[in-house]
Amino acid sequence: MSRKKITVVGAGNVGATAAQRLADKELGDVVLVDIIEGMPQGKALDLAEAAPIEGYDSNLVGSNGYKETADSDVVIITSGLARKPGMSRDDLLKTNAGIVGSVTSEIMKYSKNPILIIVSNPLDAMCHVAMKQSGLPRERVIGMAGVLDSARMRCFIADELKVSVENVNAFVLGGHGDTMVPLPRYSTVAGIPLPDLLPKDKIDRIVERTRNGGAEIVSLLKTGSAYYAPSAAAVEMVEAIIKDKKKILPCAVYLEGEYGINRLFVGVPVKLGAGGAEEVIQINLSTDERAALQRSAAAVQELVDVMAK
Repeated sequence: MSRKKITVVGAGNVGATAAQRLADKELGDVVLVDIIEGMPQGKALDLAEAAPIEGYDSNLVGSNGYKETADSDVVIITSGLARKPGMSRDDLLKTNAGIVGSVTSEIMKYSKNPILIIVSNPLDAMCHVAMKQSGLPRERVIGMAGVLDSARMRCFIADELKVSVENVNAFVLGGHGDTMVPLPRYSTVAGIPLPDLLPKDKIDRIVERTRNGGAEIVSLLKTGSAYYAPSAAAVEMVEAIIKDKKKILPCAVYLEGEYGINRLFVGVPVKLGAGGAEEVIQINLSTDERAALQRSAAAVQELVDVMAK
């Protein structure tokens, strides 16, 4: 049985750490692509040299082009610029839309039917670019945000209650950013709903910290942003797909009427398997939760409208 092929575009912190985790889990052979000469080659070689110690037989290749990505099963796209001082969100949006668009078209030249996992920001808008550019059906273009946001919420809940993170499930829906919708009602500790274990003020604090999870890390690092948790989140999605786990995870997918949202990428619970986003799971939302999700969708729509200009 030949190994699966996983391409990671962008060999920066998120991409390189994702490549490491993919190899550690032996999910397949890994191709690391970046425009900076020598960087993906050097990182791939370094990871290959760790293989005898860690015991993985994944083949690792670094490249500045896309020929080596031919016939990829799954592609993680992390490329794009971080926002620089004085740069408006709209500037960043258009720059990254250009980058993600060109990356996607290069990938599609060499792979007929890959599953794309988008990590580049602004996440939900970049999923639109990748879907349009690739011409792939909606189940094959999936945004990574909900897994990361939920992991952050789980981390904070476990810390507050002093319990194992393995006991904690959390649910975060909506766009990736200030409008995300953490759902305490659907978040549980060993099956017990969170509101039964914590008072509202403590839950509100956890929700707020989850919303600002990325910004909190950026303000501590001063240069750069989070990459250990984002790479872990992307790899959890890849693993569910490669192993056909049918795992339900919150992901950004193109909605066609689900949750009353049309033709937009928004984070919702999705069943991930060999076919990609195989099913959107619809849960009952309260009036407040539904309104929050609509607000989140409206924020994504704004970004999409800016790109269309």
